[in-house]
Order: sequence, then C-alpha cells, then structure tokens
Amino acid sequence: MDYYFLIITLIDVFVLGIMCILTKYNETLNVRQRRWFICSFILIMAISVLEVVTIVVDNGASSLRWINIVANYLGFGLTPAVAVFLSTVFNTGKSTKYAFIAEGMYLLLLAVSFPFGIVFYVDQNNQYMRGDYFGIYLAVYFTSIFYLLVMTLLAAGKYQNKSKNCLYLIAAFLLVCSTIQVIFPAIHVTWLCVSLLAILYFTYCNGMWHQLDELTGLLNQKSYLNKTMTLSKDMTLIVFDVDDFKQINDNYGHLAGDQCLKEVADCIKSAYSKYGLCYRIGGDEFCVLLDSQTDMENCYQMLIEELNIRRKKLEILPYVSIGSASFVKGDNVLKVKETADNNMYRFKRERKAGLK
Repeated sequence: MDYYFLIITLIDVFVLGIMCILTKYNETLNVRQRRWFICSFILIMAISVLEVVTIVVDNGASSLRWINIVANYLGFGLTPAVAVFLSTVFNTGKSTKYAFIAEGMYLLLLAVSFPFGIVFYVDQNNQYMRGDYFGIYLAVYFTSIFYLLVMTLLAAGKYQNKSKNCLYLIAAFLLVCSTIQVIFPAIHVTWLCVSLLAILYFTYCNGMWHQLDELTGLLNQKSYLNKTMTLSKDMTLIVFDVDDFKQINDNYGHLAGDQCLKEVADCIKSAYSKYGLCYRIGGDEFCVLLDSQTDMENCYQMLIEELNIRRKKLEILPYVSIGSASFVKGDNVLKVKETADNNMYRFKRERKAGLK
C-alpha cells in the first residue's frame, strides 16, 4: 500500500469537505450554484476514495475481485461527470441535458463492454489491466474538460469577465497532470489535481459573480468604481437613465419595473459590450466605459433598435436618455460623471420637448 498516496487522499477529502461547508454558507452564489458546486466536491471525494480502494484490493484475494471491478467501473464511469457537474453551475440549458445523456450512455458502454475488456478488465487473479481501447476513456474525459472550458468561456463572455485567460491556464494544468498519470500509472496525481481545479474554479466563479449586479447581470457599482480608479488609457463614459421609471413602478408594480430594467440592461450590453464594459450603478442608472475610438453613434443606433424590438413584446418598456463625457487617465471620476449626467439631462429635456 502506498501510504503517501493514502495520506494525500485523506487530506484531499478533508479539504473538499471544508469547501462543501464554505460553499453551503456562501452568500454570493445562488441556491442552484451552491448545490452543483457541493455535488462536484462530493463526487471528487467519492472518486478519490474509489481510487484508494482499487489500489488496496488490486492483486489481493480473489474474493475481492468484484470490489476491484465495481470501484474501477465507478471511477472510470463517473470521472467525466465532474466536468459536467461544474459546467451546470453556469448552464442548465439543452447542452447540459445532452451532456448528462452522454454521461449516461458512457456509463452504459462501460458496463456492456466490461466482459470484453475493451476499456479495462480485472483478471481472475484480481489484477487490473488497461484494455486495448483504453483511449475511449481518455477521449471522453478530455472531451468533458473541453466542454467545461467552452461553457465557462461563454459565461465569462456573457458576464464581461476580463480574466478568462486564467481558464486556459487552469485547463492546461489539469491536462498536463492527467497526462502524467496516463503515461506513468503508478503516479497518482490526477485526483489531487482535479481537486485543485475544482477549488480554483470555485474561486474564479465566486470572484466573477461578486462583480455582478444580481438583477441585470451587468457589472456592479463597486466594479465600476474600482475600474475608474485604475484606468490605464483614455475612455469615454456614457451614462443612461430610464425615463419616467418611477411611473412604471407606481402603475405596474416593482416586478414589472425589474423586468424593464433587465430588458434595458440586455439592450445596453447587446449594443456596447463588444466595445466596452457595461455597468448598473444605481436603481435605474447604467453606464458604459467605452474605448475612445468607438463609433458611439453606431452603438447608440444599435441600442435604439434593440429597445424598439423588445418594446413590441413589452409595451411598457420605457425610453432611455443618454449622455457622455471623455474620461482621461487621472481625471476625477465624480467630475466626469457629473459632466456626463448634465449632458444626459439635456438630452432628456430636448427629447421631451420634441427636439430628438
């Protein structure tokens, strides 16, 4: 028995248990996100224990052969599910449904193929061996990691996260460590690395969601203030104000008002997110930090088009007033914001007077 590996696994399980507790009481994540993170941590713990079991019983008494078979089957079968569980933190759409179906089909394939030793087999002497088509497991495993990477990158783009390059490093770290165990089976590092991946992934996601406004999914006021304090280049600050928003809340209720804010936020992100960062900085107040070279008139026309399209389905969707000001590195953020606000209020007055 490799006691070093046993101790590492015990530490691994202990740390993941702590992560389950931290996740349960994390207020940044919603209920679904917490549930899938906890399920992922528990699954990793279970598979880590299964790997210890296979090492303990391998080449042991023949009566232990069935334990060796079941432990290897569950270990190989559930490994891709870790990436699927983690991806479900972000996505619950059709792609997730298909991913779970694919995982089920893979488990069925392993069960049906075991008597033929296609992926792995345990001989009558209770010795585990890789099958001639062990590559099936590797293909499914690496595909699941790629699927997780794609889903996370899509979410990072949706939430305007600029540190998504870290995801490539995390994925590369896992692939390298997994490849080591494939080449040198006696070096059991994969599940330690998967545990580190899950913790890094949790940290990344938690940090990303901490920057978001919960209602609209845009970046929040704190992110806006932090960004304006650390600008490294000249930008344009654009502010948006929802016209007569109080009347919507008074006449149709706050749920209708929230729906309008979500729609306006989606329109702003659709028109501007390719060229800058979009924020919700107050109740019905939004802003964008835009690259100074961007064609602002084109973006504004895209915003108007998006609002008009959505207004056909949501008739109470209000109009949006807009103002802008140049933001040069070192400028006082409050003064730039005041200038943009003044331009926005002038825009509002002129539109109400029928000039725009």
